[in-house]
Amino acid sequence: MQEDQATTEVHEDEANPRIQEDRLWHDDGWTARVIKNEDDEGWAVAMIKDGEAEPALVGPWTMGRDKKNPKPLDAAAFSTLVKTASEVLRRHEQQLHASLHKSINISHGDDYLTVNLDIVPDEDDPYALLTALDGNGEQIAQMRVAPNFKLTRQSAITWAEGGFRR
Repeated sequence: MQEDQATTEVHEDEANPRIQEDRLWHDDGWTARVIKNEDDEGWAVAMIKDGEAEPALVGPWTMGRDKKNPKPLDAAAFSTLVKTASEVLRRHEQQLHASLHKSINISHGDDYLTVNLDIVPDEDDPYALLTALDGNGEQIAQMRVAPNFKLTRQSAITWAEGGFRR
């Protein structure tokens, strides 16, 4: 079996060294690690963002020419993996934001209001904030509600018509 060839160089402005081995690359806050795929006889690559315990992305990795060992990582592959893993994280963050934030526009008197529901997923004491903003985006009311509060057009109108009270 051939030894992994390694190049380690230290960035002037970083404490983390750049690692460029056949099965392990680390650079720009990301680590790519080629691992044996336990489900079959192939290989996989795991992309881990610095500071995270779990990989952002795990996917199949190409076999080398000998059809037994994985293809070595290279700069182009690492760059593509970083881009893909970053996109996965961005989509996950967007999905999380969408699940924790709802917004409805209503008319109230002579003004149009935006009513937002922002869920705060605290482990010990989860809650949500119901906030009313006027047409200029100025906050006119805010109230703490249960995290399972259902923000609907009707609940927003009822809250506004009730003077923004509970």
